[in-house]
Amino acid sequence: MSLCGAIAALLAVLGLYLHIEPQLPDIASLREAKYQIPLSVYSRDGKLIAQFGDKKRTPISIDETPEKLIQAVLSAEDDRFFDHPGVDYQGLLRAAFKFLRTGHKRQGGSTITMQVARNFFLSSEKTFLRKFKEIFLALKIERGLGKREILELYLNKIYLGHHAYGVAAAAQVYFGKPLQELNVSQFALLAGLPKAPSSYNPFTAPKKALGRRNFVLQRMRSLNFIGDEELQTALAQPVNVESPPSTVELNAPYVAEMVRNQMVELYGEDAYVNGYKVYATVDSRLQNAAERSLQLALHEYDERHGYRGPIAHLDRPTTEQMLEKLKTLEKIGDTYPAVVVTLGEKSAQVRLNSSSTADIPWDGLKWAHKQLPDERIGAAPRSAKDVLQIGDVVRVRKVDERTWALTQVPTVEGALVALAPESGAITALQGGFDFFHSKYNRVTQAHRQPGSGFKPIVYTAALEQGYTPASLLSDTPFVYVDPWLQTEWRPHNYSGKFLGPIRLREALIHSTNLASVRLLNDMGVDKAIEAATRFGLPKDQLPAGLSLVLGSGSATPLQMARVYAVFANGGFLVQPYFVERVETQEGARLFEASPPLACASCDASGNANNGKNAPRIISPQVHYLMNSLLQDVVRRGTARQALELKRNDIAGKTGTTNEQKDAWFNGYTPAMVAVSWLGFDASLPLGKGETGGHAALPMWIDFMREALQGQPEQQFPQPADIVSAKIDPDTGLLADPNDPDAIFELFQQDALPGTEAPEATGAGGEPAAERPAESGMETLF
Repeated sequence: MSLCGAIAALLAVLGLYLHIEPQLPDIASLREAKYQIPLSVYSRDGKLIAQFGDKKRTPISIDETPEKLIQAVLSAEDDRFFDHPGVDYQGLLRAAFKFLRTGHKRQGGSTITMQVARNFFLSSEKTFLRKFKEIFLALKIERGLGKREILELYLNKIYLGHHAYGVAAAAQVYFGKPLQELNVSQFALLAGLPKAPSSYNPFTAPKKALGRRNFVLQRMRSLNFIGDEELQTALAQPVNVESPPSTVELNAPYVAEMVRNQMVELYGEDAYVNGYKVYATVDSRLQNAAERSLQLALHEYDERHGYRGPIAHLDRPTTEQMLEKLKTLEKIGDTYPAVVVTLGEKSAQVRLNSSSTADIPWDGLKWAHKQLPDERIGAAPRSAKDVLQIGDVVRVRKVDERTWALTQVPTVEGALVALAPESGAITALQGGFDFFHSKYNRVTQAHRQPGSGFKPIVYTAALEQGYTPASLLSDTPFVYVDPWLQTEWRPHNYSGKFLGPIRLREALIHSTNLASVRLLNDMGVDKAIEAATRFGLPKDQLPAGLSLVLGSGSATPLQMARVYAVFANGGFLVQPYFVERVETQEGARLFEASPPLACASCDASGNANNGKNAPRIISPQVHYLMNSLLQDVVRRGTARQALELKRNDIAGKTGTTNEQKDAWFNGYTPAMVAVSWLGFDASLPLGKGETGGHAALPMWIDFMREALQGQPEQQFPQPADIVSAKIDPDTGLLADPNDPDAIFELFQQDALPGTEAPEATGAGGEPAAERPAESGMETLF
């Protein structure tokens, strides 16, 4: 009877095998197993910026795996792994016996090979059919792969809790160390996790984790993997786990998010699991400088407008109460929450979240005039008690390695972006004070009025129309009336003064609005719009009216950086980009940037050679003149503060919009272009005196001080048909060479002025009185 039963059981198993075997997957795919590895983003110089993907995984080969870890895993999971054919029949019989005795299906009897089969090919459902598939598949795997190959798959695939897949990732998660630096006790703890990662989690269940680790150590001793002395040493060690230190080496989350978006667009959700390595164009040194410069500029603005008071106040707090409160407050930007614990006459001491304390000297307190309504601030504090009370919950920041200052999270925002002008590579990008406080990327998403930063486009178009740097413009009152809407527009200069006749160079240097409006009216708005689109600005961002010259359109900081890259590279339009290359986990290159480059030695079209050159959009002659004008903005105009960098190759233009809602500086050298912007997201006025030169230029200077370190000065070669001639500074006409008041000016050779004023004409020789005024507008003088 028992023989018949055994034969029947054997036939049943054979029938089940014949039914299941055709459904089993091809195990050859295991030889090329692709683990789900996060997307990693690096800077150009190899600093890790971010990782995206739920599964933390760091594949490791079996030859790199410490032998003691392998022994710990075998002790915990499958001590007969190197002896059985993929299925441990003894373990299966034990599991079957427990089922017959209790009536409950329980996990058990699974060898390492069976777990590999389940993890790579099967679901986690607990059914008899899945168990049989697991058994048959394990036998098939053993026939196709070697034992060490199977063990390597297991060690890299197994889930060990806290999003850690594989032993190498788990070593970082629980101990913050590479696998090779762990000891026997730590190996045993990791080896004990696969049985139930949540139950034996050393973070949340340290006592259970200790018991499971000790069980694995005892098993290792019973299998002679370790001796008595090694066992006692390992058992005596506490379960010390720590949150792993951040693996991020460079703080550039705005860049990381841009890369993530682009990778998902290209590869879909596979971008998160295929282990792609993306090298961005940002440089770690420049990125750090951009973040620091932006945060400092926002603090300086914020502090000019007064102290808003403490976040909260604790009345006679204990140390525990202070720490409890501080745990509820996060670090924002470069600001840390703190509680005031002592006050001196002109100093304070605060407790930080780390339980340490920091001393704040008077230099870090004296800025804190009380903020009053209507953009007013109170009297200067005379002592620390005028600013703080013991128990105040405040924010502090590090001024340098040793010095702290009272601060607050700025309500104003900013952006800073830098490009390599010859290629368009984004070398630094900071889209706001703190990405995790506001993910809005103001470099790429904030469409703001560029203010006077737009004027160089109009002046470029004017030079192309026949104007010269010596052309006289009129800086006098101007009124526009719309006859249909019956509204008036009265542009004015920031100073409120009128300068009368003024040469084109001086008009740009001093950013005179009225002269610029008259210039645009004379040359025609359509010419300016055509020029702006050549500079890469979309037409729908450009209003077809005379206010265009004052920057009433819109542009992002990145678009303005592209505009000024034309002046920085000799006259070519480059395309900004931020991904240098994309590699697979194995190092194969999937993509490498090959941008069109600015090429001053190419022909006028800029498209000589192999078509890899950026298009030339302004002639070398017009470029040379514009660079000269923009250098004078720094030397004698609204950006004179940049002279503190002590360089002769800096050029650029400030920008301030109506009611000081936006403050800009767009500046460059031939080696780098950078744009800084400061404003409120809600487009509120920044306040009196908060111009581009006062609010945004210091950010640019601080960044470029670092960015230009080691960069030699460069000057553009003067084209052969650009000449220098003496002119009368009052008339812009050629002067007697012996005139002591004459000054030198640059001209295109075929555009030299005469010695006498011609009949009043427009730039192209058309009588000025006949040039039509703006369509639909009436001009009144």
